[in-house]
Amino acid sequence: MLNSSSSRRTSHTPYRRAAAAALVGVSALIAAAVQSGAATAAPEKAPQAAGQAIPGSESVRLSPAQRAELIREANADKAQTAKELGLGAQEALVVRDVAKDADGTVHTRYERTYAGLPVLGGDLVVESTPAGVTESVVKATRAAIKPATTTAALPAAKAEAQALAAAKAEEAKSPDVNRAPRKVIWAANGTPTVAYETVVGGFQHDGTPQELHVITDATTGAKLYEWEAIETGTGNTVYSGTVDLTTTQSGSTYNLTDGARGGHKTYNLNRGTSGTGTLFSGADDIWGNGSPSNLESAAADAHYGAALTWDYYKNVHGRSGIRGDGVGAYSRVHYGNNYVNAFWSDSCFCMTYGDGSGNANPLTSIDVAAHEMTHGLTSNTAKLVYSGESGGLNEATSDIFGATVEFYANNSSDVGDYLIGEEININGDGTPLRYMDKPSKDGASKDSWYSGIGSIDVHYSSGPANHFFYLLSEGSGTKTINGVTYNSPTADGLPVTGIGRAKAEKIWFRALTTKFTSTTNYAGARTGTLAAAGELYGTTSPEYAAVAHAWAGVAVGSRPGDGGGTSFENTADVSIPDNGAAVNSSITVSGRTGNAPSNLQVAVNIVHTYIGDLRVQLIAPDGTAYTLKAYGTGGSADNIDTTYTVNASSEVANGVWQLRVQDNAAIDTGYINSWKLTFP
Repeated sequence: MLNSSSSRRTSHTPYRRAAAAALVGVSALIAAAVQSGAATAAPEKAPQAAGQAIPGSESVRLSPAQRAELIREANADKAQTAKELGLGAQEALVVRDVAKDADGTVHTRYERTYAGLPVLGGDLVVESTPAGVTESVVKATRAAIKPATTTAALPAAKAEAQALAAAKAEEAKSPDVNRAPRKVIWAANGTPTVAYETVVGGFQHDGTPQELHVITDATTGAKLYEWEAIETGTGNTVYSGTVDLTTTQSGSTYNLTDGARGGHKTYNLNRGTSGTGTLFSGADDIWGNGSPSNLESAAADAHYGAALTWDYYKNVHGRSGIRGDGVGAYSRVHYGNNYVNAFWSDSCFCMTYGDGSGNANPLTSIDVAAHEMTHGLTSNTAKLVYSGESGGLNEATSDIFGATVEFYANNSSDVGDYLIGEEININGDGTPLRYMDKPSKDGASKDSWYSGIGSIDVHYSSGPANHFFYLLSEGSGTKTINGVTYNSPTADGLPVTGIGRAKAEKIWFRALTTKFTSTTNYAGARTGTLAAAGELYGTTSPEYAAVAHAWAGVAVGSRPGDGGGTSFENTADVSIPDNGAAVNSSITVSGRTGNAPSNLQVAVNIVHTYIGDLRVQLIAPDGTAYTLKAYGTGGSADNIDTTYTVNASSEVANGVWQLRVQDNAAIDTGYINSWKLTFP
């Protein structure tokens, strides 16, 4: 869940640790919704028809036990059913699905086999009365299943090559065989014949996930058929422009069901607050018009965001679905009236989105969708308890991956940034909900850890972890990324050099899934991310050191080298001429092997009024200059007593190192008191 500023939390109640357990299963976008109870998960219901239906004609919601019992009964009777349907001696039925209407009518869907081989195009649905009498049968083919042979004359490798060639002919990207050729009876068109079915994965030419099925005659080698199981529609979203959506067609009707991503569905609650709502469907495959007033527009956003998040976790982290089991959660949009929130609920395994103030700003932007789905990921991995410091880490995890999914999307209408909820205008003034580079800019979140941070709202205690991730990715100081300017400070005033978002996200994901537990606090998060970085990149790597530096930048742990390592120091005073030439103080390093480290510590103690006049540099033995403090920075403050971290890994360690200082303006004076080099 994301959180608004404290001024919006009108229904906030005092923090109570005893109530924390109730929040574990439901994670919402804004603290106010949780505090007021609005995010409590409601019982799941079957989709409701948009109009009035004939009484008893609608299917009832079956519990898993009820469904299992109906399937058991169908399996027990399938031989008799096959006989009643007049199927041949080598044909058998396989129960695939079952539904039951309120009036007791049962619809059983079967696949068929012939001599043990799957019959593609041989499926059928039997409708039976409450008394068990067959009332009607719908078959995929009217042809009798009597192939001339079940023996394949063609090697399976030939079918595989044909399938890959078919994918390449359609300019597929990275095509690969998802499913090795399997022998089947092809009965979808023409005379049933023995064949191979090969499924090719990868991506279609426009980046859409691919599931290309190719049917090859196992006797002649001819290509009998091919089809793309992934169908794409067009979504005119509120925030992301016009995008491709993966949908499903049933007869002449399209619906927002993503068969490529675990069957994710997007439902319309239509201002309701319970149940599943109605599956979005229509006569065409165009969804919304970009305006919030069109209910399909927000649905397109949610459907798109869920697909992006699924693809991100699969393609970046190798995880298939939130639970890792290939099963998609579902989305519900238009929850309540003027509901300024969005949430994840374990009980329904779904994401739910309100439409914001005045129902004018649906909370369905990319980062919000990813944020909510990530709560499900956390629930199924670390299970970070949703209170105290672990609750802050839980929220931060959703913010972190909300941001990374947004970058992954590479959508020009909603570019990647380190701002959370910048599109949804939840504050009413166009400002983001949270800032990862400096969390305190929202007026409530904390930039750094302190001993009492576990007692505040988890949306604000998430600040240090969000800040850590930004520092680890991008580093401290001022920079502009995708048109957004950031200026990230550190708790100790020392710089942090980022390692890039791609590495940072890998480290956090690995820590979440293999190191964090339900009670992990900030100290534990530091330990876990260091362990993850060590496993991924090595404990002597720049990445490992950067993790420690980034945590120190938010007051969790110390800088590398603090309290350890080998140090070389010069304590001799060196006067700094007023508005004069640069002066040097030297240190000779010996006894080291190889190059200097990427986290060389340079402790500088300079006594001087108005330090803004000074430029301070480290000079390596080969003469390379590293600017520690630029002229014009530091303002009117007196004295420098700071430890800088320098990536000096390209320099030979042994030799004469110098601290060079120059006063660039008149009046203020001072001297170098001491300086020290520490090799961690």
